Amino acid sequence: MYIVVGLGNPTMKYSGTKHNVGFDTIDKIAKTYKIKVNEAKHKAMIGKGSIAGQKVMLVKPITFMNLSGEAVRAVVDYYKADSKKDVIIIYDDVSLDIGRLRIRPKGSAGGHNGIKSIIAHLGHEEFNRIRIGIGEKKGDDMVNHVLGHFNRGERKLVDEGIDRAVEAVETIITEGMDAAMNKYNG
Repeated sequence: MYIVVGLGNPTMKYSGTKHNVGFDTIDKIAKTYKIKVNEAKHKAMIGKGSIAGQKVMLVKPITFMNLSGEAVRAVVDYYKADSKKDVIIIYDDVSLDIGRLRIRPKGSAGGHNGIKSIIAHLGHEEFNRIRIGIGEKKGDDMVNHVLGHFNRGERKLVDEGIDRAVEAVETIITEGMDAAMNKYNG
């Protein structure tokens, strides 16, 4: 079973913000594959279903971004998953242009507090990840940037990136990480 985790912050206050593109991607996957993400369990909202005949669990941690690792660890432990193979983390990245994807099987946190938390709770950096670009911050205030909203043009670009991320998840599941990297890292 694949565990697909989208990072974000719970509550309507953060809905649609740049930091919530992971949540937005989980919502799009859920809609595309008709999976209901409506069960509160393991410090997350989860939903079980299938993608291309493979069992998947969609996860939206409700711990707030900086504590995402608590939920990921709880899900991995409960389902006895291999966090190096079966987990796919989807999250925002300020170092990528808006809507651009970067897929990797491991790496550092790169300053992302949600990823720092996951690395701390899993004890390693070797988990599959799909980063979705939200663009560089303008000025010195990173918090306002990531908790801000996209303008209309930016939203179109990020929605296209989210659509590609949904496709990339299926590619990872059906063809593997190398195929997904070759197809979507361009």
